[in-house]
Amino acid sequence: QVQLVESGGGLVQAGASLRLSCASSERTSTTWSMAWFRQVPGKEREFIAGVNGRGTSTYFADSVRGRFSISRDNAKNTIYLEMNSLKPDDTAVYYCAADSTRYNLVTNRALNYNYWGQGTQVTVSS
Repeated sequence: QVQLVESGGGLVQAGASLRLSCASSERTSTTWSMAWFRQVPGKEREFIAGVNGRGTSTYFADSVRGRFSISRDNAKNTIYLEMNSLKPDDTAVYYCAADSTRYNLVTNRALNYNYWGQGTQVTVSS
């Protein structure tokens, strides 16, 4: 069973930057798409960013495009989310996810991802 473990969350002020990491317990295939989602209480899990298996294509939600970047290092079985110019609205629990079933297709639907991390809290103060 693949386990994903996020790290790097914390409390920062508006305008600051954070880098989240997500390490896989097993080798992540170059055919697996991976993504970051976030969730606040009472709301659905929201797609933030996704990357294809080789890291050559990335996708972002409109709310973070231009501020966040996603990357992966398959040699280290790790993906990253670089978050810049953070806003209070970015406060959420951030989850990484992997889709091993759709052969490199990045989607923004949480139901399409079959492996999830436990989440890491990001809090941005004003």
